[in-house]
Amino acid sequence: ARATGMHLVLATQRPSVDILTSLIKVNIPARLAFAVSSGFDSRTILDTQGAEKLIGQGDALFHQPGLPKPVRLQVPYISEEEVARLAGFLRGQSHEDRFAEAYASDFEPPRLPEGGGVGEVDFSDPLLKKAAEIVVEEGYGSVSRLQRRLSVGHARAGKLMDALEAMGIVGPARGSKPREVLITKEQLKDFFG
Repeated sequence: ARATGMHLVLATQRPSVDILTSLIKVNIPARLAFAVSSGFDSRTILDTQGAEKLIGQGDALFHQPGLPKPVRLQVPYISEEEVARLAGFLRGQSHEDRFAEAYASDFEPPRLPEGGGVGEVDFSDPLLKKAAEIVVEEGYGSVSRLQRRLSVGHARAGKLMDALEAMGIVGPARGSKPREVLITKEQLKDFFG
């Protein structure tokens, strides 16, 4: 995205190291911090102290690659009342019904393909629904866990996990770590009826 000129803005109300990971910091090098409560929060965002001394009301520190230290800025401040007024105006201008009609099919949950899988992925395994229930119930996806819970071999458990990934139920493999579950129990019903 950076090479094509696309911009991405991420925001958080809680600047902690589990949210602002080193991977995010490396890929999003320019950072803007408003007033924070502690020097630790400032270091989490900017890798330096200073944001804890800001006065609020749009007072900010901006850090970008190539600058030796963050630059202090005054950005436009919009009160909560102004945000609420603007949101109300935009809601009044909404064309939600026309949007829903035009794009409803874009937001339907994925369905199982008819008559088996695509390529190497097999969607016809009778244990697929049970495997999906197990990973959603436990909150993580693991081939070895499926082996134990379903009493199947490694190859079959691996194929089940591949099918769950292709369906969007679990995320991609992360080395030896378990896979992230991407849906809730309620959403699981949309996949299997």
